[in-house]
This record gives sequence, structure tokens and C-alpha cells, in this order.
Amino acid sequence: MTIMMPAPDQMVLDRREAIVRDFREIVPGEGVISSAAEMLPYESDALTAYRQPPMVVVLPETTEQVSRVLKYCFDHGIKVVPRGSGTSLSGGALPLADAVLLGLSKFKRIREIDFDNRVVVTEPGVTNLAISQAVAHAGFYYAPDPSSQIACSIGGNIAENSGGVHCLKYGMTTNNVLGCELVLMSGEVLRIGGKTPEQAGYDLMGIITGSEGLLGVVTEVTVRILRKPETARALMVGFSQVEAAGECVARIIGAGIIPGGMEMMDRPAIHAAEAFVNAGYPLDVEALLIIELDGSSIEVDELIKRVEAIALSCGSTTCRISGSEAERDLFWAGRKAAFPAVGRISPDYLCMDGTIPRGALPRALARIRDLGEEYGLGVANVFHAGDGNLHPLILYDANKPGEMDKAEAFGADILRCCVELGGVLTGEHGVGIEKRDLMPHMFSEVDLNQQQRLKCAFDARGLLNPGKVFPTLHRCAELGRVHVHGGQLAFPDLPRF
Repeated sequence: MTIMMPAPDQMVLDRREAIVRDFREIVPGEGVISSAAEMLPYESDALTAYRQPPMVVVLPETTEQVSRVLKYCFDHGIKVVPRGSGTSLSGGALPLADAVLLGLSKFKRIREIDFDNRVVVTEPGVTNLAISQAVAHAGFYYAPDPSSQIACSIGGNIAENSGGVHCLKYGMTTNNVLGCELVLMSGEVLRIGGKTPEQAGYDLMGIITGSEGLLGVVTEVTVRILRKPETARALMVGFSQVEAAGECVARIIGAGIIPGGMEMMDRPAIHAAEAFVNAGYPLDVEALLIIELDGSSIEVDELIKRVEAIALSCGSTTCRISGSEAERDLFWAGRKAAFPAVGRISPDYLCMDGTIPRGALPRALARIRDLGEEYGLGVANVFHAGDGNLHPLILYDANKPGEMDKAEAFGADILRCCVELGGVLTGEHGVGIEKRDLMPHMFSEVDLNQQQRLKCAFDARGLLNPGKVFPTLHRCAELGRVHVHGGQLAFPDLPRF
């Protein structure tokens, strides 16, 4: 592991047997995993370049059990790393050697479907796709749809503020979650928001969504569901130059057209996806746009004509329009399978996640190409073009000495480029450990300290997911959060790194 993490607390490790025994009383049955072999599947999330076995894995089934586990850890000064389905691509669920890995995979029930209020109340372990499947019979769906939706959990979506191909028009997770049940590190259970779209007071859901497991553990979620549009059709538009495709994206949005989804792939990604899915992608183009338009039939027909005209003005060389629902699904199947498809053409790849203003797409793509030549590594570009969320897949071979280091340096340069172009370090994968040390490139020390003060308000002892997001782990006392009482500073033994 090349990234620095908080040093293990030897006093906690010395008490491991007693800690495991106590957890077996709180979460009986198969709720505690403690053997080295059985904990191997939990040693990393989808950022598999970094691995660390946890001290113990605890899999509660109820909010009460989560509360008791967290209170026990709070009382005994034990760190906790929450984990959903483990599909995070930023190392957000990477364990610590002296921490409890708290898995929410057993929270997999949909508790209520309320069509009158157009909401679903679900547990956090339910997969993203399962919510849409549960309401499909009534003509509803849940809009955010990350490519990993068949596996990723709704709780993990909240942690990372996940998006997906339809986030351009229908918003990210934060735009589609109305409420949650949150367990604090102290064991206190809070209910935030509810079924109504407007809540009085501060926007606490806005703080929790995207907080990457640093503030609390979500044990129930209320999400908004939408009516399926009357009509949805997709265009598959090819370009001989990647920059021309980027220009087409900017012009479509500039014309006031907001597609349901607008995705882009470059030549390496197109060829990999086509070989994997056989979606009918053109193989003689440098870039492919998949543009979905939805609404009434008349509206969609008119928008298709306008988008075709814009694409031609940008130099498109091919254009195919879906003629059936099955064909539209096939267009998207290739895009959603692009990540595993690229895995077939390279021993390893590093999936990046940065966001730029749409107008900067041509410059960003040109810069990524130049960086690839500079580092001598291949790259396949797959991204949410409509909202400027880039997902360059850097191709490398971890068995070749130095290639992983080059891939990481290449990725860091891409993220720096995103910030320099007026964008941000992450669009939906989170900061985790992957982008943690790049945070000062985007935020000043004053900004970062203010963000840490917010964490201190929820987790004053810094026990929840330490080592993630913030490049420097401060005591809350250093940030003015904890005061001296009776001449004694609270938590004087809290470690720093």
C-alpha cells in the first residue's frame, strides 16, 4: 500500500478477542466474521489496488444492532468503517487494521411502496436496480442509475452521491432522496426528512448525501420514484474526431435541449463494448454519443430532428435511431457494460472520476490524450457527457514494475486538469483514499478545516471512517470544536497521521 493511513491502535488490537466476543453477543448467529480467510472478501472495495484486512467484520440486521455496535465502539474508542456492497471505486470502504468493518448487506428489505406519495422506503442494502424493478409493474422507476446498479446498494449511492446515465435530466442521488434513518457514532438514532419534498430547517439530507460514511450509518432510506415517460428513444451518433463529439454535447445543451441521458465513448471503449455486447456500435468512428430523448411522442420526434441537425453541423458521420424498446436497451447495454468490457482488453485499469464544465470537454479530451502519450499508457474514455462527468479508464499491467505508479500519476494529472478547467475532483465515485491527497489542489486549508468542523459536529472523536477524504486528520480540539473542561483536554490520546 503506497498511501498513508492512520496508524493502528495497538491497545485496541490487544483486546481483539474480547471485542469479537462482545460483538457476538450483540449480533448473534452469523453476524460476526473474524477468521482471516473469511474476511478476505472484505479487504478492499472495487479500488482493488489497495487492500487491508479488517480487525473484524460485523453484519447487523436491525437498526438496534447497528446502534449497539456503534455505541460499543464509541465507548471503547474503536474505529468503524461502514460498507455497502463494496462497489466503491475510490477506496471509501477500505478497512483499517484496528477497525470494525460494519457491513450493511443484510439490510435488504423494501419496507414500503407508497404510490400515492410516489416514494419507496427501503433498507440501505437493497440494490439500486431492485427499487425500479419493485415499482415497474405500476409504471414507475427510480431515476439514478449508475452502471453498477445491478450490484451497488442504495446506501452506498447515498454515501457517494451516485449518478448514472440519466442524471443529466433527473438528477443525482441527492435530488432523489427525501429522508433517512441515521445512526450516529454515539449510537443515537436520528430520523431526517421524510416523504415530503420540502423540510423545515437546514438541509441535513444534503449534508448526509455524499458524506462517504464519515458522519453516520444510514439504516433506512426514503427515495422519490417517477412515472416512466410516455416515449423514450435513443440516437447513436458517430464522429471522426473526439473533439467534434464534445462540441456536439455543448451545442445540444446550449440549444436548450436536456436529454434524458447523453453518454460518450471513444474508439478503445467502443471496440471493447461492441466485442462484449454486440450492440451494433460503428467501429470506424473515433467517438460515439448515445443520446436519449424522452417525453410525449410528438415532443420526442421534434427533438430527434433538432439533435440530428446539431450533430450534422458538428460533423457526425453516422446516426442510428432506436426503432423499438429492445433496440434502445441494446444501445445502453453496451455503455453500461463498458467497464467490464475494457477489463477484457487490459490486465488492469484504473477508473477515474472527475467533472468539468461541458464547454471544456474538447480541451479535457485533448489533454487526456496528450497525457496518455506522455506516460506511455493507453486510456479508454467512457463518461456522462451531458453533465461533464469524465470516467477515463487508464490501462496498465500491475505485474510490470512501476506501471501502477505511472497509472496513479496519470490519473492524478487528469484530476488536476479537471480542477484547472473549472471542474471538481469527483462527480459520483467520491474522494475516499483515491483523491484524498489531491483535496488541497481544489480546497484551501480554511475550506478543508471548515469541512472537518462539520464532521466533528457528528463524530467528535473521529472514529467513523478515519483516513478518508481529508488529507490531514485533525483532532476536533485543533479546529475549535472540543473545549477544555476542568483543565483537561478531551481525548488527548486521539492519534494523528
